[in-house]
Amino acid sequence: MAETMHIAAVLGPARLATGADTRAALNLFPSPTQFLFRGAKHACEAASVPLGFPLPVTPCRAAVNGKRAALWLGPDEWLLVAPADQAVPLQAAFVAALEGQPYSLVDVSHRNTAMMLQGKDATLVLNAGCPLDFNQSAFPVGMCTRTILGKATVIIWRQEAQTFHVNTWRSFAPYVWDFMIEARTRL
Repeated sequence: MAETMHIAAVLGPARLATGADTRAALNLFPSPTQFLFRGAKHACEAASVPLGFPLPVTPCRAAVNGKRAALWLGPDEWLLVAPADQAVPLQAAFVAALEGQPYSLVDVSHRNTAMMLQGKDATLVLNAGCPLDFNQSAFPVGMCTRTILGKATVIIWRQEAQTFHVNTWRSFAPYVWDFMIEARTRL
C-alpha cells in the first residue's frame, strides 16, 4: 500500500484523475507482494507447494489461483504475485519448502508498480509504444511477457479480453503512466 501511495504522490491528483476514460481506463493497482523466483525443475516443484499451484512451464503464460499468480518470464524465472498481507508468511513458507534446493527468491514489491489498463482501445494504447501483436489470437488471455513500452521495461499480462496488468519499476512509473495517457489522447 505504501508503494501505491508513493506512486500516487509522484503522479499527483491531476495525473491520476485522467485514468477514467472508458475506452482505455488506466488505474493504479493496489501494490501486491511480488517476488522474483529463479530455480531449476526440483526447486520449481518445491515452490509450488507454498504457492498453492504449479508454476507455469509454458513460455509467456500466467497461472492464477485466487489472488495469487505466477508469471513465466524466462526458462527459469517467474514473477510471483500475492496480496500485500501475505509477504512475510509466504516468504517463510518458500524458505521452508525450498530448504536444500538451489534457488533465488527476491522480494521486489518495493521496486515494482502495477497499473491496470482496460477497455476496447487498451491494445491500441499498448501498441503506441510496444511492437507486440496484442490481437487475442496472438496474445490471448493469460499470456504475459517482459517487453518495452516506449523507453521503459514493462511486464504486460493480459488478464481478460480487454484488461491488461502493466507492471514496471517504480522509477519508470511516471513515464509509463504519462506515455499511456498520451497514447490514449491520440486515438
